[in-house]
Amino acid sequence: MKTIAITIDEPTLKRLDELASPGPHSRSALVRTAIREFIERERQREIEAREHRIFRKHRHRLARQARALIAEQARP
Repeated sequence: MKTIAITIDEPTLKRLDELASPGPHSRSALVRTAIREFIERERQREIEAREHRIFRKHRHRLARQARALIAEQARP
């Protein structure tokens, strides 16, 4: 593991200490967890943005395919 230095405002540090003190978690463990969660949210946001771009790029073809599929399923 690597050690990094960060600057944090007093209210945030106080809240971090409150969260760290009653349990077995240290400040570092809580910050690592928060960073991991942030990274995962950003990764998911990037995936969704990429998928959105793909859907927008191919929306007309996808709409045609959906209409054809519905028409095919509607046949007796």
